[in-house]
Amino acid sequence: MSVREDVKQLLARENRTMTWLAGEMTKLSGKKYSMKSISDKLARKTLQYEEFVLIIKILDYEMKFEKIKP
Repeated sequence: MSVREDVKQLLARENRTMTWLAGEMTKLSGKKYSMKSISDKLARKTLQYEEFVLIIKILDYEMKFEKIKP
């Protein structure tokens, strides 16, 4: 699964739109985001790690890193 698919799936689960997400990202980061800028970053695979972490935070999720057991 790609980051683009992950973000779209999480937005769908939470019944939120990219436009709403852009507004929340703008509020929290102080940087201007639009639906198009986020969509373009996801399509071009240029979304920064910090931006993905911000998206996860806005949607009230957390990431976990677990060691793979041999």
